[in-house]
Amino acid sequence: MSFTTWIRRNGFVLGLLLAVLLAFLFPAPGARDGFLHAGMVDNAGIAVILFLQGLSLAVEQLKSGAGNWRLHAIIQSFTFVIFPIVGVLAYFVVPLAWPSEPAGIQQGLLYLCVLPSTISTSVVLTAVAHGNVAGALFNAALSNLVGVVLTPLLVHALMHTTGHVAPMGPLMLKIMLLTLLPFFAGMSLRGHVKKWVDQHKIWIARLSNAVIVFIVYTAFCDSVAEKTWQQHGLATTARLFLCVLLLFAVMSWLIYFTCRALRLSRADWITAYFCSVKKTLAMGVPLAMLIFGPGSDLSLILLPLMFYHPLQIFINGLLANHWGKVVPDLGLPRHK
Repeated sequence: MSFTTWIRRNGFVLGLLLAVLLAFLFPAPGARDGFLHAGMVDNAGIAVILFLQGLSLAVEQLKSGAGNWRLHAIIQSFTFVIFPIVGVLAYFVVPLAWPSEPAGIQQGLLYLCVLPSTISTSVVLTAVAHGNVAGALFNAALSNLVGVVLTPLLVHALMHTTGHVAPMGPLMLKIMLLTLLPFFAGMSLRGHVKKWVDQHKIWIARLSNAVIVFIVYTAFCDSVAEKTWQQHGLATTARLFLCVLLLFAVMSWLIYFTCRALRLSRADWITAYFCSVKKTLAMGVPLAMLIFGPGSDLSLILLPLMFYHPLQIFINGLLANHWGKVVPDLGLPRHK
């Protein structure tokens, strides 16, 4: 693989790292009082991200995957029931082993667990591994639609005692205006511009990713300006990465063995695994902005998700390639 190809494949993750680096070097422009007017740009950016997601969603392909209700029940249960239960356990257990854990990171681990799945990468990895692509597309889309409402409700229910979330009524109204409204607007418009969207989907994805990178930059600008990282240091980041790695490993094994124990077909358990274990950064960043608001804790809250994102892409990419080399029915390597 050439260096240019590697850059293209990992451009989004590299962009996130660059955003964090720039925030540490130049925090003033993106902070709350900076000349970039981060609050206004972030709100507009959230609407743009959700509009582009609605515009890119292949609604016309959802019908073929809608009938497998057993698969849907398993994926949505892991996403919005079992994952949050594990998150609540971690919320109370991790501080016992890590008494100095910052409150923002504790909330971020729980927030990570109540997020919906990804759309694009879940479908792509399922296709590479020869899973049920129609089922993956249906469940990933359903997860994101449900998650726009259910994630804030779960956050409010699980974190309301901390006082770190906005009041529920105004929050849900803001979420409707900045997420659901542009999302459905994009879906409605897709029928008229489908051909153009499909031809330019790479640039649409790049625009969406650029907005996410900017939001991450502004989140870290606030934390750097308020000297949050001077309080916690590198050791906190290393401990958090180990926590995220452990969470990913536990959920991966739990999902995999549950699907095999339920005797799902090979195509369905591959789909169930990739759709259940993944968490969306594209939806997670804007929702965090709306739920928690801008502030120094936002960067800490987003950090577990930023660790989880490249981890899930790397490990699941290896698994997809491995499973894709196996004959679906016989479990034997493909002949070259």
